[in-house]
Amino acid sequence: QVQLVESGGGLVQAGGSLRLSCAASGGTFGSYAVGWFRQAPGKEREWLATIRWSGGGTFYANSVKGRFSISKDRAISAVILQMNSLNSDDTAVYSCAAGRPIASSMHTETAYYYWGQGTQVTVSS
Repeated sequence: QVQLVESGGGLVQAGGSLRLSCAASGGTFGSYAVGWFRQAPGKEREWLATIRWSGGGTFYANSVKGRFSISKDRAISAVILQMNSLNSDDTAVYSCAAGRPIASSMHTETAYYYWGQGTQVTVSS
């Protein structure tokens, strides 16, 4: 079982940046892929990006491509989501998840088995 711990959320002004981290508590992500999702108040959960821990491959939602970047930090066994040019529409609870989605299901919540608690990101205008 994989326990996920997110960190790095907070309050940021519009146009600013934040770096979110998703750590695998007690181990590494092994053969899992790790994705980031977000859910704004009154909206459905939205997939943002996924990276395969072993081997290559990064995948992005069109809505964040070019502004958000997902990467691995093997030194601390964490997946990083770098978010730039933030605006008020990015305000949400951001969660990471681990699973084994195939390429066509990276955006599908049911492809992910383990979820973190989430971290709040608030962008002030």
